[in-house]
Amino acid sequence: MDTKSATEGKTYSCEECCSSFASKHYLAIHMQTHTGKKPHSCAVCGFSFRMKNSLAIHMRTHTGEKPYSCEVCASSFTRKHSLVLHMRTHTGEKPYSCEVCGSSFTQKHNLVCHMRTHTGEKPHSCKVCDSAFTTKQQVFIHMRKHTGQKKYSCEECGSSFTCKHNLVIHVRKHTGEKPYSCEMCDFAFTSKQYLAIHMRTHTEEKPYSCAVCGVSFKMKNSLVSHMRTHTGEKPYSCGVCGSSFTQKHNLAYHMRTHTGEKPHSCKVCGSSFTTKQQLVMHMRKHTGQKKYSCEECGSFFTTKHYSAIHMRTHTGEKPYSCEMCGFAFTWKQDLLRHMRTHKKLDS
Repeated sequence: MDTKSATEGKTYSCEECCSSFASKHYLAIHMQTHTGKKPHSCAVCGFSFRMKNSLAIHMRTHTGEKPYSCEVCASSFTRKHSLVLHMRTHTGEKPYSCEVCGSSFTQKHNLVCHMRTHTGEKPHSCKVCDSAFTTKQQVFIHMRKHTGQKKYSCEECGSSFTCKHNLVIHVRKHTGEKPYSCEMCDFAFTSKQYLAIHMRTHTEEKPYSCAVCGVSFKMKNSLVSHMRTHTGEKPYSCGVCGSSFTQKHNLAYHMRTHTGEKPHSCKVCGSSFTTKQQLVMHMRKHTGQKKYSCEECGSFFTTKHYSAIHMRTHTGEKPYSCEMCGFAFTWKQDLLRHMRTHKKLDS
């Protein structure tokens, strides 16, 4: 009797979980998942493995052996699977597609993580503060906020980062490299994320909406800042005078009122300013540019603020009222001037 034909089609089942295998050898390996047995140990570091093949691959981390080479760019890998994944960077192949939005990925793992953006699933939790994340890697990076650990440092300026990806993006500020370009207006950016945010200026997409008043924003941090107008929260406080602010950059600008710092200088006349925006508005005095125009009479203004005030001459709006006599004014400074007449009467 032919031995091969006698065993053909025969399966070996696991009594623990009912999984079936084509050979007794594979069943024996599978049983180790239930028993926890790892019979193959590394003589160098003591790590144990269930399969002999896994130990052989692990040993390459000690020997430095990389037997799988890319024929296109000569990169080498310890595992054949890693080479297969790498080749997709050359071929552009993305075999794993999302059925919801059509996004494609080179690895199945990346598709699984992506699907959580649709399902909202966050299976990985922080044990310190209970924050939840879609991937295990995000938990590791988040934990550095609790430990204070910043593993990756910039050799140029010494800035430290919790993940390598953020360091790579930061270094581009020094090198000037901007690998992500907008096809619509040729603006370039240091990261794919910044390009995606920029694209919303073309698409007018505003995915972040306020649950209180319905106002929408292009960026998530803009929504976070906006919410403080409803909650009244001002988390950034000045250590000198105690003034509080809704945004960190507003505190930074305020601190210059104490230090006298004016880092933005005009190249034409040498005037200095505390903010870049002030410099931009100042430059219009030299260029004669008046960006904001009135649709009613065609008048031009250097700032949106002055344009809004001018419109009150057409609408008749007088938002500044005197609490003592009820007189209303178009300009705040007119109200302040008016208030002095009451002070004179009182005296």
